[in-house]
Amino acid sequence: MLGGHLLHGGDYNPEQWLDCPEVLEEDIRLMKEAGVNCVTLGVFSWAVLEPEEGIYDFGWLEEIIDNLARADIQVILATPSGAMPHWLTQKYPEVMQVRADGQRNLPGKRHNFCYTSPVMREKITALDEALSERFGRKDNVILWHLSNELAGNFSDGACHCDLCQRAFREWLKEKYGTLEELNHAWWGRFWSHVYTDWEQIHSPAPHGETTVTGLELDWRRFVTDQISDFCGMERRAVAKYSELPVTTNFMDTFKNIDYNRLQKELDIISWDNYPCWHKEKDEVPVAVRASFSHSMMRTMKKKPFLLMESAPSVVNWRNNNPVKRPGMHMLSSMQAVAHGSDSVQYFQWRKGRGSYEKFHGAVLDHKNGSDTRTFREVSEVGKRLPRLDQMLDRTVNCPKAAILFDWTNWWAVEDITGPRLDLDYPACVLAHYRVFWEKGIEADIVDMDADLSSYQLVSAPLNYMYKKGWDKKIRKFVESGGVFVTTYFSGMADETDLCFTGHHPLEEVLGIIQEEIDAPSKEFENLFVYAGKEYTAQRMCEINRAKEGTEVLSVYERDFYAGCPVVTRNQFGKGEAYYLAAESDLAFLRAFYGDVFERTGLKNALDTELPYGVTVTERTCADQAPADGDAETKKHKGVVFVMNFKNDPVCVECAGEWTDAETGEVCRDRIEMKAFGSRVFVS
Repeated sequence: MLGGHLLHGGDYNPEQWLDCPEVLEEDIRLMKEAGVNCVTLGVFSWAVLEPEEGIYDFGWLEEIIDNLARADIQVILATPSGAMPHWLTQKYPEVMQVRADGQRNLPGKRHNFCYTSPVMREKITALDEALSERFGRKDNVILWHLSNELAGNFSDGACHCDLCQRAFREWLKEKYGTLEELNHAWWGRFWSHVYTDWEQIHSPAPHGETTVTGLELDWRRFVTDQISDFCGMERRAVAKYSELPVTTNFMDTFKNIDYNRLQKELDIISWDNYPCWHKEKDEVPVAVRASFSHSMMRTMKKKPFLLMESAPSVVNWRNNNPVKRPGMHMLSSMQAVAHGSDSVQYFQWRKGRGSYEKFHGAVLDHKNGSDTRTFREVSEVGKRLPRLDQMLDRTVNCPKAAILFDWTNWWAVEDITGPRLDLDYPACVLAHYRVFWEKGIEADIVDMDADLSSYQLVSAPLNYMYKKGWDKKIRKFVESGGVFVTTYFSGMADETDLCFTGHHPLEEVLGIIQEEIDAPSKEFENLFVYAGKEYTAQRMCEINRAKEGTEVLSVYERDFYAGCPVVTRNQFGKGEAYYLAAESDLAFLRAFYGDVFERTGLKNALDTELPYGVTVTERTCADQAPADGDAETKKHKGVVFVMNFKNDPVCVECAGEWTDAETGEVCRDRIEMKAFGSRVFVS
């Protein structure tokens, strides 16, 4: 656990208040009152840290850090590359991004820099090294925060300048070696798109090439690699005088950059969580998405992560920005901890007086100091977290199930033309994940490069693309006793988006032969019966044949492909594989996965059916115990979180006795949950 305890705090921007020393003094007093033990400094401070080129002003920052140290508040120190000062863009306009249409951006906003630019890299490296030398060994500085939301809000992360075009061509040369190999991978003879010189290659552009899917994929991969390389450069810069770990803040399922690649440059995963609570009265869809993202962040390192930012009250960028209703702040904070976070942190500590985020929620409002509902609810979190420190130390969630979410597959499946143009990969994966969430069965969120050996069940919805070696990995997984679930429009193309020919790469494992794909309008939806109930086959319906020995669990009821399999199960080696040939609804997924969970013996930590809106997670230290079996480390059997996302009290029926880890109350056979309640138990 970083710093020896769960972190509570968030982004602090004292540079906005340097002319108000009374405000800075009040900040520290109120941080102590709210139970804040850690703040993040310097995220967007470049213009104050380096007011003129090569002239650094670190005195104000050192005074703040020292004052925080005296109050026993730790610091996550950021590198300020997320937003550039105007002196830099005025003197070196080449540091600003060029858009896909060829126009260079004007100064302003943030994330507006070219990741390839030698000038940008030189200037931020010098500043990072200076920060490292000055602060890298401060006792209360515990972590480096590299840049901010890379490839984020006001940019897709891609710069199309001449430097980036040259870097892209060099990247392609290294990957393919020859133009012949590149032309084959991109299927260049189609429409005479054969490249005869590397200089002919240009990034995808609205006034240029947008129809070669191999080019689109490789450009996205290149952008991810370039951003990751920039992040690695900053990591090396701060490491010059410091041995502190590094992180950068991710953003949910963010399409512009493959986080599974970027995470390799980091020691600790952190992310910014801004669910849209209270958009509708049913909070479950929002809770499911937040849970999915927490699980994905935890899975990347198979270690606890940090909730780097969350809103203590409202955000400011949606059409309607509801405040959190009573109880939701505690519940959403505990949701992060329940899924493996070792922190609850906010954007931001104090609202700024002007500019873009002046109405974004903060712990401290423009008025009333600590006398606000938001401050009181934040303080309640600040009181609760220390009670969980000892029991959660060296724990993390260890699911026996995994769900595939792979960025390259996402890019590919949504870039292609046909059989549908409205495929939504994250929505599809979330629909499958929701059933796990409702059942309280935890799942890691993996990509195709993951090690699958620790899982009993792997689900891969809409797995259109198979990266090199993925089919062999799944074959081995199932053959060794694993259960594999996949769906329609899976195993269609390789990692350069060339369609497989001859047969499906996992035909023997899945036990099906793909023939056609029907993408019907609503008027031509089909039906199928599963376990005695009728469900709709909609939007995408594969017309397949079952191989000999494959068990057909359901068939189409209508149209010319009536009798063709919809749900199949095939025994392969010691395991089995399921294929869902049609898209259906949540009711079917609940019925289907319910059977799969029962067959595989997967249960939630309470071993019970959960009321709608309630879910369960468990953090355990079993996989982190030292080799010598230190009894002190093994003292926890597991810490179970029960969370109610309904704005009504509920009762959870459960087997056995469960002790509330905070109150000592023993619950036998039933657990009472308040509206938006969260409880922590040990068995």
